[in-house]
Amino acid sequence: MTNALSGQDQSTLRTAAYGVVPPMAAGQDRPELQQAMEEIVESGFVGLSLRVHDERGEWAGSAGVAELGGTAEPPIDGHVRIGSNTKTFIATLVLQLVAEGKVGLDIPAADHLPEFGLDRRITVRMLLQHTSGVFNFSGEVHDDGTVVPGIPIPYGTAGREWVDNRFKSYRPEELVRRALSKPARFEPGTDWSYSNTNYVLARLLIEKVTGRSLAAEMRQRILGPLGLSGTVVPDASPEIPEPHAHAYYRYEDAGRQQTIDITRHDPSWISTGGDMISTTGDLHTFISALVGGRLLPAELLAEMCAPEPKAGYGLGVFVQKTDCGGTVITHNGGMAGYATLMYSTPDGGKTLIAALNCVDDADLSIATAFRNAQRRLVNEVFCGGQAPTD
Repeated sequence: MTNALSGQDQSTLRTAAYGVVPPMAAGQDRPELQQAMEEIVESGFVGLSLRVHDERGEWAGSAGVAELGGTAEPPIDGHVRIGSNTKTFIATLVLQLVAEGKVGLDIPAADHLPEFGLDRRITVRMLLQHTSGVFNFSGEVHDDGTVVPGIPIPYGTAGREWVDNRFKSYRPEELVRRALSKPARFEPGTDWSYSNTNYVLARLLIEKVTGRSLAAEMRQRILGPLGLSGTVVPDASPEIPEPHAHAYYRYEDAGRQQTIDITRHDPSWISTGGDMISTTGDLHTFISALVGGRLLPAELLAEMCAPEPKAGYGLGVFVQKTDCGGTVITHNGGMAGYATLMYSTPDGGKTLIAALNCVDDADLSIATAFRNAQRRLVNEVFCGGQAPTD
């Protein structure tokens, strides 16, 4: 891709605008992808939409239903809460500020955010790479299984509490201060642990350096230039644009299982740890533009895609090996009844984007099916359907 409005991008934008699949995406010649989707839905999901770009062109399809009790399939390019794929957008924006000399990757984050009393050993790089050691405001699970709770979230012991307060608003500063009231998980730079707090700090850093809201900066720097008309930075708004599939939550009430629609809720409980809304078409455009060098200078893109050794996390992306030995740049996200997959080859020539909707619960009972879905789709798209070699 060489410019923000290539023919492929225009096709994506038509899809987002009108909710239709471009003719080349009708995809009757990819029965293996349709079969994979249907089998994934049967494993426990309500619905799934999938978009693949590869040497055979663009393919998009869906399976399952958009809404429990309904018959309509999920919209091919409907809106979805993208969860932790938000982090890739945030990291990209921070690195753009690095490219402009407004932020230093290896300077103390406290230089920009002195009001929080951050350990001065914590650098901006450590925030983006999850090596800061800062407590995760949504809770920590230690290697021995010990759980240290944070704010009420849909998972763990606070599930019902989150349901009852799912329209409660949090400000990002509150989430950070709650996290910093807990002991650090480890000394800065000595280990790796996934923490949503890192990316809320990154949001606050962006706003401090630019003097503007995150939403304004995101629109000017990424969403506008790429034509990502289906992508939203919601802050505390509970709304999700039409069209969209629905998300659900199951919990116990007075000894009985209840299932409720949680499509609408205030996403500020996760903030920029995972609050953005997008479409499969927009996520394809974004990840292919990112790895294709259209958003960052080559040296910073290389930094972004240089994985730390423990988890293979770069700066806002995972760098992973497929079962057939290839490399993919990826981030996935789960967000209270929604999940998204975003994968690309390092050159952007092949991408896999999926959006799933499900019935979530406090025990994350969908987690195994989600991992299996990831692996099945990655093997189908990047390994030609080659079976895993466990």
